Amino acid sequence: MSDDQELGITESKEYNTGEWYAEVVQKAGLANYGPEGMSGFIVTRPRAYALWERIQSYLDGLFKETGVQNAYFPMFIPESYLEREKDIVEGFDPEVAWVTHAGHEELEERLAVRPTSESIIAPYMAQWVRSHRDLPLRVNQWGSVVRWEATETKPFFRTKEFLWQEGHTAHATHEDAWEETLTRLDQYQSVFEDLLAIPVLRGAKPDHDKFPGADTTTTVEALMPDGKSVQSGTSHHLGTSFAEAFDIRYTDESEESQVAHTTSWGLSWRSLGALIMTHSDDQGLVLPPTVAPEQVVVVPIWQSDTKDEVLGYAEEITDELAEAGVRVELDDRDERNPGFKFNEWELKGVPVRFEIGPNEVDDDVITVVHRPDGESHEVDRENIAETIRDEFDEVYAKLYASAEENLEENVREADSRADILGTIGQHGGYVKAPWCGDEDCEAEIKEQIAAEIVMVPLDDEDAEIHDGEACAICDGDAVETAYFAKTY
Repeated sequence: MSDDQELGITESKEYNTGEWYAEVVQKAGLANYGPEGMSGFIVTRPRAYALWERIQSYLDGLFKETGVQNAYFPMFIPESYLEREKDIVEGFDPEVAWVTHAGHEELEERLAVRPTSESIIAPYMAQWVRSHRDLPLRVNQWGSVVRWEATETKPFFRTKEFLWQEGHTAHATHEDAWEETLTRLDQYQSVFEDLLAIPVLRGAKPDHDKFPGADTTTTVEALMPDGKSVQSGTSHHLGTSFAEAFDIRYTDESEESQVAHTTSWGLSWRSLGALIMTHSDDQGLVLPPTVAPEQVVVVPIWQSDTKDEVLGYAEEITDELAEAGVRVELDDRDERNPGFKFNEWELKGVPVRFEIGPNEVDDDVITVVHRPDGESHEVDRENIAETIRDEFDEVYAKLYASAEENLEENVREADSRADILGTIGQHGGYVKAPWCGDEDCEAEIKEQIAAEIVMVPLDDEDAEIHDGEACAICDGDAVETAYFAKTY
């Protein structure tokens, strides 16, 4: 990606989604590709990092309200630590980057650049937990991980290094750990639905696709406009496997030594990719007011004889909004005409635009334009700092409704292999089908149409277990419902 800021998106979201997405990321000033020779890495520009900071702040607040404390652990993991949990080694080995030298000296032991941090955090949890009084232990870290995937770079969706948070907890019982797992899943769902205006489905990964070493991996899945699913946050019930591997034990009230039950959970900047792709359009980036770096842009429109009064009026409004905590920008550039400014701020995704000319000044009003659909209307100048909150709510509701409609229209059912393949091939989206639980059945779909099981419902009521019905693929007994989809 270059720094070319020529306005206008040339690709179509509907017909060339990948190219359109890359163009929006570039022209809205969100990211650049990394240096030559470092395929798979990106440079996150300030506008995108500001979005990540708002997600981080929101989620960090939820964590702290529920007893989580932040910490930080080394990004390098000794090979001997990684090997203490065999499933981690087997699950991540193809993607691990290794450090073998420091300067000119070869290291005595290879160091892994963390693909995930269970193997470096668990040993210290083992030191910190002694008694049942030390439980639950909850720590989280914000940082980056490296997974050396051999895939084409798609900024925020697929990069070798990515930003995320990862939480790790220890509990006295299986039930306490499961409750923790679902608490974090609830919070990830809130990030998408209450902050990013994206409805999600929630469930569990099939056993063959769960986190290495986990008892259960839960997930929230967001459907993109092109019919592909994004795994948007995962929360893992690890059982006792990591605690046994790293000797996380506690003394219970009877002075008996017990193995702890642990969890881990993470959300990455893939959420930024979902945000960009879900709401943006052929004019550029579209953002909800909750995360937009600028929530309002004020564009004064004047002739030479009205400049002073229009600018004065616009400045008063800008100051009032800023004092009320609104992120507002006054675009009073002389060298750009109003049409250029409108297009530029639309490209950057600002949710609300105020247009102010001589008529607005005379009538003591403001013309308000919503970015998602271009709706324009007038509001009174008085109490504008309060009125703008209603405008933000309306913009958010529009974005959520559009994404919700896309989701609801694209969950379909199938009861045969041909139906699954045909429905995904024609429509994309999610296809629900009865499933026997055998990975081989998923493999048949994967091989033919590159779709996979992204989730199964979490509990019996939602699982819609088909008593007496056959698996849609092999005709064996169905034990649960599988949601098939193509994925990012």
